[in-house]
Parts: sequence; structure tokens; C-alpha cells
Amino acid sequence: MATVEHPRLRPGLLEDRLYQARIADAALDRNTLVVLPTGLGKTAVALRVIAETLRRHPTRSVLLMAPTRPLVVQHGKTLAEALLAPPPVVLTGEVGPSERSERLRPPQVIVATPQVVANDLARGDFPLDSLALLVVDEAHRAVGDYPYVAIGRANAAGPRVRVLAMTASPGARAATIREVWANLGIEHVEYRTAEDPDVAPYAHGIGVEPVEVEVPAEVQHLAVRLRTALRGHTDRLVALGRLPAGASGRRPLLDAGARLHGELAAVRARHEPGSAGLWAAVTAQAAAMKAAHALELVETQGVEALRAFLGRQHEMRASPALRAFLGDPEIVEVEARLRGLAIEHPKVERTVAIVREQLARAPESRVIVFTQYRQTADVLLRELTAAGDPHVRPARFVGQGTHGEDVGMNQREQVARLEEFRSGTINCLVATSVAEEGLDVPSTDLVVFYEPVPDVIRSIQRRGRTGRARSGRVVVLVASGTRDVGLQRSASRKERRMHEMLEAIEEEARRGAVRPPPVHVVQRSLEEFPGAP
Repeated sequence: MATVEHPRLRPGLLEDRLYQARIADAALDRNTLVVLPTGLGKTAVALRVIAETLRRHPTRSVLLMAPTRPLVVQHGKTLAEALLAPPPVVLTGEVGPSERSERLRPPQVIVATPQVVANDLARGDFPLDSLALLVVDEAHRAVGDYPYVAIGRANAAGPRVRVLAMTASPGARAATIREVWANLGIEHVEYRTAEDPDVAPYAHGIGVEPVEVEVPAEVQHLAVRLRTALRGHTDRLVALGRLPAGASGRRPLLDAGARLHGELAAVRARHEPGSAGLWAAVTAQAAAMKAAHALELVETQGVEALRAFLGRQHEMRASPALRAFLGDPEIVEVEARLRGLAIEHPKVERTVAIVREQLARAPESRVIVFTQYRQTADVLLRELTAAGDPHVRPARFVGQGTHGEDVGMNQREQVARLEEFRSGTINCLVATSVAEEGLDVPSTDLVVFYEPVPDVIRSIQRRGRTGRARSGRVVVLVASGTRDVGLQRSASRKERRMHEMLEAIEEEARRGAVRPPPVHVVQRSLEEFPGAP
């Protein structure tokens, strides 16, 4: 196996892949967005570009940013092991502003969260003009008010250093992709799929298996009651002229809520009380959202998740919407039936069986089970543990937020848990969305989606946890006759549309039709040129 030879990279570290070399060469000359499937070497491309930038600009620094502390720590270790250079400076929120300022002494390699860099830039404490390269990991986040946007604008308004932006999935909408492009000052896109001729030899197959699960009659009956409650609240919104007749799904309700709250804000700004019709619509919309959420829980998550949700509603401060929701005769009946119902969603049993089968067949495997809700993660962890299978060593992996008895994991705990997963102390992570992005777990053999994910970025990120070092498997559990079915179809459509958009934008870039603000090449001092006196 040929390896990359470079004076700033440890010998024998990187496999010399032609597509990575071509992408890196392009990124050295222009601000480049790299879209590459997870597991095919975005980090390797970044290492090539960083190493060559350090060689060309020995008096300047390189900054690599990643969204979370665990990912920053991970990148810091990778760079320390790969580069023939002083260890990188790792900056997260755990390092105070004054200490961060003291550590910034160019030339150096810096790895940081964007929140830290944006905060320090706002105070004038980050030396952006000392950089030769700005590496943006998970670049799809560079939209809205995310800190990447402020940093990109500061770079465009100031030093305009070279930008290397990387993602596996920039989004399914052309507007989103263009927003990322504009916010980071991108000039060029390098886009590959696993089917491209120069990539295919290195791509490990990922088999995606939708598994349909029949919903028990008892659960279907609860769903009918909840659907009836939801229809009652939406009918009131239609009668009040706040929702189109026949509208269904969460999106029309969310849009109606946004309009209603806009009206409320205007009324309050004028110090007016608001009409009875406006308040009735606000109440109906909020109650409908609660009913829609309850329906989603029972259909796609389980009885225990629904029971916990309804229990939390009784603990909340009473409001007109809450009284309308809990006082609905259908909800009263649902709660009465729940009190005597011991059944759980069959997805739970199926998940446990799939995980046990994988780890019994291949005990060295790693498995990640993704679920949308912590409540479901807790149920799955409990059932995996209760199975008493010696092959299965499960653990919970969730975000930092703590809500009552639902305790989160701080970033130090997350990093430690990932190390246990890599080492095999744990071989099954039961995870929420916090595990979707940027985990370096090359030996994951199976990923289970407890429910389909409609967001194309999240779906690709989840799927990309497997198929890195060898062929991987993805199982998507779909509750028959529920919103799961539509979400699974939607995810496939959106991913196809993303590839079409990328191809169109790539063609525009080749024709020069996409023109973000020009980027100045970093000025090089005389002593940086070979043979300089």
C-alpha cells in the first residue's frame, strides 16, 4: 500500500489515494467545499492540506474548527499523531478567555469550537489575520446564526485566508447549500459519491434494510383516540380560518403557530388585549401540537414514552391550551387505558433481537442504536441489559441537558464513553442525535434507526457511522401504517434531491456562475520562499 510522503506528515500514516490528493490540491488554491461520504477520508484530505499549508507558510497558523468538544478533542489527538509539528493548541469553553489569549502564539496549529472562536473574535482576542488556513468541519452548520457564519463573515471582511470546508451532507435544498457557500466564501466544490470511479475502490458497502414492524391492536386503539383528539383541535383552527381545510401533518400546524405568534407579538406591541378569536386559535394550535406529539410517541416510540409525556403535562403549570388538551374526552380515555396497559412497542423487542443477533454472530462488532428520544433510549438500554446476554455490553450516550430526573452527559463523560466504545469495554451505544455527527468509530458494523429520520443531513450522518473500515449494515425500523412510512420515503427523496442540487451547483461553479466574494491569497513573507536570501 502506497502512503503519503510529506515533510510535515509522519511517514506511513496516510494511504495515498488519488481522489484525496486531487481534492487536497484543489483546496490549496481556492476556498473549497468538500462533500465526501463519511468514512472516505475528509480528515485525510484536511491533513494533506494542513501539512502543505504549514510547509508553505511556516510563520502562520492553521485553525481547525469542529462543533463539539468531543470532536475538537478527537481532532486534536489526530493532528498531534499525524503532523510533524508541535502539538496543536486545543481551545474549548473549558479554557477561560484570558488563558486562551495566552495560548495563541503563532505559528501554531489550533483546534477549537466555533463558539470559542466567535466569542474571542467579538472581543478582539482572536488573531484571525495570523492564519494561513481555516478548516471548517461539519460545514453544513454554516447557516442561520451558527457561529461559523460570524467567523466566515469576519474572514471575508478582514484577512480572507484560505477556507477548507468539509461535510458529508450539506442539505437537500439548493438555498441551504448556497447559504453555506456564501457564508464561508466558497469558490469551488469538490463533490464525490461512493459510486465515483476514483472513490469506488475504497468504498465499503452499506446495506440499508427497512424492517416493518406491526403495531399491536392496543396501541392502534390509542392512536385512533389521539388522532380523533388532534382532528378536533385542527377542525377548530379550520373553523377560525387559521388552517386550510384538509391540511394534515405537523408542518401546517407549525406554520399556523408561527403566524399566530406573530399576530400576538403585534397586538402586545400595541398594548391591545387581542380578540377572542385570536386567543381561541392560539389555544387550539397549542393543544393540537400536544396531540400530534402524543400520537407520534405512541405510534413510533412506545406506550412508555406516551405515558411519560402525559405525566409531564400534569406536572406543568395549567394554561388554556393544557386544559384543552388534558380535558379532551379522547385524552381522558387514553390515560384511563394506559393505566391498565403493560404492552410495549414491538420495536423495542425487535431492536433487542437485532443487536443480540449481530453481537452473537460477531462478538468483536460495534453497534449504535439511534433514537429520537431519551425516554426511548432509557427503555432500550433497560431491555438490552435485562436480556442478560453476555455478548451485549450496552451504554447510554446522550447530550448535556438535564431535565429533572433525566440527567445528561457532560462533554468529559461523552469523551470517556466514546473511548470505552472504541476499546470494546462497551460494544453497543444507545444514542440520541448527539452521536450522529463526527464520531471517529471506524469499527461500527451495525447502525439501527429506531425510527426513520426525515432530515437528510441527520440521516446521512447516522448512516455514516458504519461502513468505514469494512462493509456495514443499517437497519431502519418502520412502524406499519404510521408516519414512519412517509418519513422513510421522504428521507430517500431528499437524499436524491441533495445529490441533484450538488451536481447542479458543481456545474455552476465550473462555469463560474457562482461567485462569492473574492478571497485574497495570504501574503507570504520573503523568507517563506525557497531559495530566498
